[in-house]
Amino acid sequence: MSSPIIEVEKALHVEDVDRAFLLKVVQPSLVGLIDGSISTLAPLFAAAFASNSPHIAFLVGTAAAIGAAISMAFAEGLSDTGEHTGRGHPAIRGGIVGIATFIGGIFHTLPFLLSDLTTALYLAYLVVGIELIAIGYIRFRYFKLGFWSSVAQVVFGGALVFMTGIFIGSA
Repeated sequence: MSSPIIEVEKALHVEDVDRAFLLKVVQPSLVGLIDGSISTLAPLFAAAFASNSPHIAFLVGTAAAIGAAISMAFAEGLSDTGEHTGRGHPAIRGGIVGIATFIGGIFHTLPFLLSDLTTALYLAYLVVGIELIAIGYIRFRYFKLGFWSSVAQVVFGGALVFMTGIFIGSA
């Protein structure tokens, strides 16, 4: 039977591992997913509504997803060395953020590979909804935030950017 001191040390070590995982993987992934899912909505839907062309919307959405991924990867990689914050190597964090940003931005762009704009729009709306709920769930799961309040916060931000895209695209 182990002593209570050893049990506390084991518990602290597990907590440190979980905290390190949160700082080095979950948090950068979440930042990327949020940025990719939300920041690409305005250019994607503005292009769809302005051009009435799913092909043009796909090109703009893909460019926005790639551009945001590169920008976010560099921003995260250059933000700190990770030595004082315990957030890990900046290149790895930058890579995680960049990949997550691309994933967040490309999934709701893929429906515009369809030739019918209306179908592409409805499918993209569905994908955006799933993305935003998934982000809310990640915040709930790893950061112990309320599920519905997390979803509401993310949906609010997404709705603002989405409406901006529709407003500009319909002008």
